[in-house]
Amino acid sequence: MATNAVWRRIISFSGMTISVAELLLSLVVILIAAQLFTNGLEHLGARLTLSEGVTGSLFAAVGTALPETTVPFLALFAGTTDVNVNEEIGVGAILGAPLMLSTLSIGLMTFAVLGRRGVRGHLRPEHGGLTRDLNFFLFAFVLTTIAMFVPQEPRYTRAILSAALALTYFAYLLFTLRASDKLVEHGHKTEAENKLLISRLRLPSNWATIILQLIIGLALLIGGAKVFIFGVEGVSTHLGLSALLLSLLIIPVATELPEKINSILWIRRGKDTLAFGNITGALVFQGTVLPAIGILLTPWQPRIEVLMGVLVTLLATAWLRLMALRRGGLPVWVPLVNILLYVAYLAVTLTR
Repeated sequence: MATNAVWRRIISFSGMTISVAELLLSLVVILIAAQLFTNGLEHLGARLTLSEGVTGSLFAAVGTALPETTVPFLALFAGTTDVNVNEEIGVGAILGAPLMLSTLSIGLMTFAVLGRRGVRGHLRPEHGGLTRDLNFFLFAFVLTTIAMFVPQEPRYTRAILSAALALTYFAYLLFTLRASDKLVEHGHKTEAENKLLISRLRLPSNWATIILQLIIGLALLIGGAKVFIFGVEGVSTHLGLSALLLSLLIIPVATELPEKINSILWIRRGKDTLAFGNITGALVFQGTVLPAIGILLTPWQPRIEVLMGVLVTLLATAWLRLMALRRGGLPVWVPLVNILLYVAYLAVTLTR
């Protein structure tokens, strides 16, 4: 008996060690991929004469949102044999991503320049793009919250809400693209400060190599995030977390890494519009397209953990929108409050 207990401990320790090793390896891959992806996007945006808002809010946001987008899809369409577990992972992943972006992600991005700009300093993303992103997200996420209290029958009621969310993102695309030309005229054109990284291999800097670098960077981002997910799942299994808590709290940490790292890289280089657009654009995408799917394919019920997360997300985003009314820029200390909201949610949820 004693020998069996020792072997179980050895196996458990080995499993934990492998999971931690996966986390560290995937972090290195994601860091390299983020450098390739952000550099490639800057060159793409410059070639297309796009504003930083379009490059950040559309291209970067949707591109780096692919890892967290795959999680609910895989759970709902190709998950385990336990339907309830698949639905819990799907709902948690869909709603956990906006929670993470609106609190921890935007707070860590700001924390990265706290030493340079100081608590009384300012963040200066393009005002119109920031407020547009936040307005669209708040509208969509209110619809998402309302859908939790709508009965599943008749099904067309939820189908209407799902369609409204999809149309909201389509309208967002139109508004963002329409604003691009004016922003370029006012000095918000995407500029590539550094050479295309792949050109260091003595390749020419042209459309083909830009696309190639973006594909390589995106593939590494998705692959690195997937390995990170496996590592996080291994660690969480040893910690004994439920499927819903895993998808609400743990998986988003892994899948949101591309947004966090890309935005940190941009904001440290003074590209505030790209940095914010990468996060707020992902917020709009994940607050419209993914909930539209979840409302149709899952029970979408207001369980206490889910409802608390939704309310914290709305509160954090509304706080940013309120403070964004200041035309002089967003004070550095404002997004740091969002980190406190996440910590409070984490403490209450884990205590329960």
